[in-house]
Formats: sequence, structure tokens, C-alpha cells
Amino acid sequence: MSINELILLIIIGFLAGVVGGSLGLGGGIIIVPALVFILGFTQHHAQGTSLAVLLFPIGILGVINYAKNGYVNFKFAAVLIVAFVLGSYIGSEISVNLPEKILKKVFAIFLLIISVKMILDK
Repeated sequence: MSINELILLIIIGFLAGVVGGSLGLGGGIIIVPALVFILGFTQHHAQGTSLAVLLFPIGILGVINYAKNGYVNFKFAAVLIVAFVLGSYIGSEISVNLPEKILKKVFAIFLLIISVKMILDK
């Protein structure tokens, strides 16, 4: 793992925590696209690594299956976990201070942007 990868993982994990904490989204909606589009992971590796972040208690069986097939990067998952925890706290602090109407719009726009990006990607 290079220093650039470490920095990117911290940023991805932190942003996943902020968005997850503020919008109630699962980390996968941030982590999977970020690992694919920023770090060049395959979809399988991104999904397996994201599940490792959410391992207990949510994704244990999924992680086992992905890991058996070699699709989990546990070092990257560990960095994402630490950054995600911090980001989740900060994101929840932001969210509880936003009016519901604004929060709903931010949530919808975020989902739309991710959906369009994934649909239009080669």
C-alpha cells in the first residue's frame, strides 16, 4: 500500500462516514464507486472490500464468500474502517443540524449523481 493509496483510503473512508452518518446511507454507496473509479478496483474487489468494512455483524457471510474467491483487500478495509468511524460521527453532527427538507434534497441529489455516473461509465 503506497502513501497515496493510504491517503485516498482515509479520504474515501471519511467521506463514506460523513455521508453515511448524515444521510443514513450504507458505506457501500460511497466505498464501492470510490474504489472502482478512484483506485481502479474491479467491481468484485470493491464490493468484497466494502463488505469487509461492514463485516460485523452485517456482512460476515458475504465477506467469507468474497474472501474465499480472493476479492477482499483486508489492509485497505482496515484503513477505511478507522476513517469511516470518524467520518460517521462528523456526518451525523452535520445531519442533525440540517432541516429535514434540505436533508431530503441532498440525499436525492447524491443518489442521482451516483446512479448517473454508474450508468454512463464504460
